[in-house]
Amino acid sequence: MKMLVLLTLLWASAAFAQDPTAAARAAAGCGPSQVQFDAKTDEAAHALAQPDAGKAMVYVFEDAFSVPTMRIGADGAWMGATNSKTYIYFPLSAGNHNVCVEWQSNVFKKTAEKVGAAISVNLEAGRIYYLRMTFEEIAQGSGRIRLELADNAEGQFLVSSSLLSESHPKK
Repeated sequence: MKMLVLLTLLWASAAFAQDPTAAARAAAGCGPSQVQFDAKTDEAAHALAQPDAGKAMVYVFEDAFSVPTMRIGADGAWMGATNSKTYIYFPLSAGNHNVCVEWQSNVFKKTAEKVGAAISVNLEAGRIYYLRMTFEEIAQGSGRIRLELADNAEGQFLVSSSLLSESHPKK
């Protein structure tokens, strides 16, 4: 996972230096638009992952049953993807971070880059954070997505009522 993030950041830094739109998207938390993911669900139940020392754990939920694959990024690098009522989680260091969610589509690529949301979060070491993505409107390639912080009770409920997404970049 660390190698994937490092390679993504190295590749992205050269691309972002030449494209102001890409630089703005990276500042919002998104990774490079060329990276696509395969996302599958893991049907097994999972315990909450605990953060390592000096880190926080971030869970991101896709809270809808029939929506497209969504990429999740933090600080300009993709962390993974979700697909239909699933979640991913990843550690981040304590401090301020930008997290982004964006629709992934090969068919509607330019439109997909405009369908997403971002949030700034100030993370404390040792804590678990839950971000919930909700879909207010998805119609004909346009849509409005909300990304908001959920409290601990709701976050734990979302873990218990969702499946883990296992994703990796497409080759």
